[in-house]
Amino acid sequence: MRVTSEFFVSALVRRVFGEGGFAAVSRKGASEAGAVFICVDRLDGSFDFYGPAPQAMFSSLPQGRLFESVFERADRETIDARLASEARMDPDYWLVDIEARDGRIDLPLVQDEPKPDTNLFRF
Repeated sequence: MRVTSEFFVSALVRRVFGEGGFAAVSRKGASEAGAVFICVDRLDGSFDFYGPAPQAMFSSLPQGRLFESVFERADRETIDARLASEARMDPDYWLVDIEARDGRIDLPLVQDEPKPDTNLFRF
């Protein structure tokens, strides 16, 4: 069973603060199932941006939330444009801003599944 968006965001913010970092909820979405986006401020004018991984990426459905990297070292205008597009499609999303100079945050990221061996001519 997947936890609600509100619970996930609350736990994420608490964990970041517990590790001595800073996080803020910049936009509250639907408490039950709103999409969660994470914007990581590298404190050098660049940002990393994570969004929910599309379910089509999985061969089996995950138990919890998984994220994918959408942008790395982007400017804020690029991220704001992406969020404006998201708001037109689904205005019930969450946005969490996190400061991390090195860009490292502990998020459950989708990993590429290994591709099957396509070499038909083995000797």
